[in-house]
Amino acid sequence: MKNKTLVLGASENPERYSNKAIVRLKDHGHDVVAIGKRAGSVSGVPIATSNPELEDIDTVTLYLNPLNQQPYYDYILSLKPRRIIFNPGTENDELEEMAAKAGIKVQEACTLVLLGTGQY
Repeated sequence: MKNKTLVLGASENPERYSNKAIVRLKDHGHDVVAIGKRAGSVSGVPIATSNPELEDIDTVTLYLNPLNQQPYYDYILSLKPRRIIFNPGTENDELEEMAAKAGIKVQEACTLVLLGTGQY
């Protein structure tokens, strides 16, 4: 498996970009974990509704607006990911600054585009 990615804001709705990201990440051979508002699964990836203990998270890709990110700040930083991807609409100066201070790479980009262009 390639680097482990946490999809935060996961949804079973196939119209949602978080859902598409899970599918594409799996298609590209990435190990994926997901957290969302409602339990479920996408492409065999269970969607947790709490903050599970996770290890070796390389990337957190966000699909939550900045206001909904706030309860996850400490959790995200505690995972010590290599990077956080702020997908369109999730840009958040406060969390980006906190992550940068913690030595976490911050990237404002679209996970689907990164995967599609081989930049993930």
